[in-house]
Amino acid sequence: NATSRLFATMLAARLLGVQDEVADDGFRSSGVRLLVSDGNPWVLHVDNHIKYTFDVTRCMFSSGNITEKLRVAKWNLAGEVVVDLYAGIGYWTLPILVHAKAAHVFCCEWNPASIDALRKGLVLNGVADRATVVEGDNRCGTTVERIRRVAARVILGLIPTSSDGWPAAVEALQDQGGFMHVHENVRDGEEAEHAEKCVSCFSALLAKRGGSWEVSVVHIEKVKWYAPRVRHVVIDLCCRPTVAD
Repeated sequence: NATSRLFATMLAARLLGVQDEVADDGFRSSGVRLLVSDGNPWVLHVDNHIKYTFDVTRCMFSSGNITEKLRVAKWNLAGEVVVDLYAGIGYWTLPILVHAKAAHVFCCEWNPASIDALRKGLVLNGVADRATVVEGDNRCGTTVERIRRVAARVILGLIPTSSDGWPAAVEALQDQGGFMHVHENVRDGEEAEHAEKCVSCFSALLAKRGGSWEVSVVHIEKVKWYAPRVRHVVIDLCCRPTVAD
């Protein structure tokens, strides 16, 4: 309408939209409704010298994750292979490749819109040669086979819980062990208790995989408030074999 076009003109914006709730469709699809558009819904967002591109009507973008993206970017992952089980448009994959200098990232994603954006982002940032996009449900056997035993660390970046991906994460971990970065929504004050539950669950899954393992909490990162008294946290776990098979 005329008011929307006026606002867009005042802001020198080619797109103007309304952000509704993220869709509960398994993909966490965007809830953006464009009020003004030039016909191209793709945008470019830059933070910490990383370029993210996506279709705002199909992919969501959370600015509240910036502290975790900055933390990930400071890691020294030279020589490491990483599995990003919920790669999306590259929230964690891109800083891990661009700044943390991982040797390679296996990017698992099942949303076609996110896969399109991820592939474009990898090219824009000049790191496509160090990434493998694994399309499909990470709970499926074909996906698990492509990432089995390759990872020094696994990113489990899905909220409110990443628990559906934990079995695949355990299968992805290399034989000498490594790290799990487990994203969860947790009630305020229950972070340590929830982390110990994660230790128990991963210990059981690793025991099922075979061998003897030690799982410990390295760090709990409080990323942002998700809802009243509910935090988005990342629980860093170290998983090491204690007895050789």
